[in-house]
Amino acid sequence: MSCSSIFLLAALAAPPSWAVARATEIKFATLAPEGTNAMKLMRAVDEDVRSKTQGEVAFKFYPNGRLGDEIDMVRKIRLGQLHAGGFTGVGLGEIAPEVRILDAPWFFRDAKEVDHICAAFAKDFEHAFESKGFILLGWTEVGFVYVFSKAPVRSAADMRKLKLWVWEGDPLAGAAFKALGIHPIPLSITDVNTSLETGLIDSVYTSPLYAIALQWNEKTKNLFSLPLANASGAVLLSKKVFDSLPEERRQILLAAARTHLRKLNELTRRENAAAFETLKKQGMRINPAASAQEAAVFDEAGRKARQELVGRLYSADFLARLEGALAEFRAKKK
Repeated sequence: MSCSSIFLLAALAAPPSWAVARATEIKFATLAPEGTNAMKLMRAVDEDVRSKTQGEVAFKFYPNGRLGDEIDMVRKIRLGQLHAGGFTGVGLGEIAPEVRILDAPWFFRDAKEVDHICAAFAKDFEHAFESKGFILLGWTEVGFVYVFSKAPVRSAADMRKLKLWVWEGDPLAGAAFKALGIHPIPLSITDVNTSLETGLIDSVYTSPLYAIALQWNEKTKNLFSLPLANASGAVLLSKKVFDSLPEERRQILLAAARTHLRKLNELTRRENAAAFETLKKQGMRINPAASAQEAAVFDEAGRKARQELVGRLYSADFLARLEGALAEFRAKKK
């Protein structure tokens, strides 16, 4: 048999390039433990995508911080060792600092305001991630964060008396407390429970759901009802991996992720509301600001803190656009 005949037979035996389906396994990491709603909904995304791509696109999960903290996850995605992750504001800020404006102190008053700004500036946030090599698959907020303390807080003066914890390396919380003249105690989140027990700190900030999950509510019996911030989160995918997918699969992945992650946000909000009621039933004292004037002090502190972070996280123009859009939205609501 001639060489040309062998090559012809080999060519006929091999399927054409267009017929070869390239399977893609997306390696996904998160700090969320297995069994949490976050993981349940991500597994729903995986099932949806597998079904609609005949198994050609699928996720491989690494929950519970198995591949390191969020900074490690970002680094591994950039190196190609990992492809996607579920991030809180810490990881988001490592990738696109301007997005942390969503976590700005004393900025949002309710979930409708958060939804309005996320929708109005969706293209800005998506571009911020994409310009750094990431695709936004969907938002996964932690929810509104409150100050929990042993002694009641109804004013800025009350808060200045606290031995308040701050998450080590968190520029937003640091700027917020600086604007009020507070000198918080920076600690790793893993040291908080012990520090509450020893008296090193007497106050923390978190969402109602996480206060119960972390058992911080057992050591702090007061909650200041003016939210400190809305803690954002998101699921991000390497742009390189996303761009490697055929257009049809990209759209399937985006649609599945956004559908299920929207459900996760709705579930998180319901669970935070239920946790808030649970805290009250367990004896948590909910303390409002002493007066409208006292509430205004925190609004002003938020404004100062946001200005303090101009140039470090986001531009003055971007901040002005968001503040203007929020003011307009509030005026329409009135």
